[in-house]
Amino acid sequence: MPTRIWHWINALTVIVMLMSGLMILNAHPRLYWGQFGANFDHAWVDFGPRPFPGWATIPSTYNLAAARRWHLAFAWILVAGLILFLLTSLWNRHVQRDLAPTPEQLKPTHIWHDIKAHARLNFPTGDAALKYNILQKFSYVAVIFVLIPLMILTGLTMSPRMDAGWPWLLDLFGGRQSARSIHFLTAAALLLFIIVHLVMVMLAGPINEIRSMITGRFRVPPERSVE
Repeated sequence: MPTRIWHWINALTVIVMLMSGLMILNAHPRLYWGQFGANFDHAWVDFGPRPFPGWATIPSTYNLAAARRWHLAFAWILVAGLILFLLTSLWNRHVQRDLAPTPEQLKPTHIWHDIKAHARLNFPTGDAALKYNILQKFSYVAVIFVLIPLMILTGLTMSPRMDAGWPWLLDLFGGRQSARSIHFLTAAALLLFIIVHLVMVMLAGPINEIRSMITGRFRVPPERSVE
């Protein structure tokens, strides 16, 4: 139950942060490396003037101040949710039991087998469908323990107040503008994960998958007969 609750709260939180983040990027749609970044500095990417349409941003009309309020408000929800999820998952052993790869799953032959099965849309059936496969474990561990913490730390690095209290953040990421670039790349990786996640849910059977994420009731796909 705690995992399902966190899943839906986190989904809403990340979507709001992505959309408000696009509005913030609309205010200065250029990314830099290092300490400094202004109109006349060299940018490693320039999206052009206000590249993101209103339907993709929060708010839908240009308003940097409102976008920042939305972004920061949901950032605290993201931080609190991650901390509670980690504490709960370590306590009930969800991380150790469900997310930690087994030695057998880490074998290159096993990983390659799962990659080929997913490419052919051969999803697990029977008892295997009740457990995360190695590709799911890799992606969930990357999101929970790498991407989301990286989003939080780079977001803190862009805050002058946090830089004053924790100057090591600037050293860690090589400057505020580097942190901003890493923040954007991490957000893009999270968006890619969400898209792939939704596609796999649709291909695996949306009714069964979504029902299990809401109620916890999952209909196990029957084993394929071998002829």
